[in-house]
Formats: sequence, structure tokens, C-alpha cells
Amino acid sequence: MMKVYGIKSCGSVKKALNFLKSHEIVFEFIDFKVTPVDEVKIKEWLENVSMERLLNTKGTTYRTLKLKEMNLNDEQKIEWMAKANNLIKRPVIEYDGGIEVGFDEALYSSVFL
Repeated sequence: MMKVYGIKSCGSVKKALNFLKSHEIVFEFIDFKVTPVDEVKIKEWLENVSMERLLNTKGTTYRTLKLKEMNLNDEQKIEWMAKANNLIKRPVIEYDGGIEVGFDEALYSSVFL
């Protein structure tokens, strides 16, 4: 079964959930605020997507924590994402064919329909 990870209040997550529901695609939603993901899950995702794709460098949390100024290596970035799941670009969708990060309606149409 498809799994969608994110935060309910996130605009991109809302768009993704609406897309999936409108196309009657069955999925399980995992809310980062209720069930945070750990380093093991993040490393699993990084086997399929790049750090640049997964780490949300445009978000408020990234700027507030001044992570750019810390010049973190990948292992440290993973540690931070595990501590603060809102550093993960949303949504993350696990499906039989792999993983997609972020909302892109055209991509979703070609991959999921």
C-alpha cells in the first residue's frame, strides 16, 4: 500500500492528499507530528532520492536553525532531519515503484495514474 508522509497542515501535503483521493488511490497517511520518522527511515529514502531533494532548505526551520552556516555533512543532515522532521521536504510518498518527494501534479499523473 502507498504511504504518504507529511504534516496535515502543509499546503503541498494537502494538494497531494486531494490528488490521491480524487483519483481514488488507496494510501496510508503518516503524520510526522504523530509518528516521527527516524534516521533509519531517512537513510532508506536516501537510497532512492538525493539529499538535495529530501532536505527542505527553503523552509523556516532550516533558516531558523542556521543549518546552512554549520556546513553539515550528510550524516549530520540526517541527524537533524530525524530530530526535526519538518526539515524533510513534504510529502514523501512511498509506492511500489519507488519514492516521490514534494507535490507535482504532472508527475503524479504520469506515475500514479
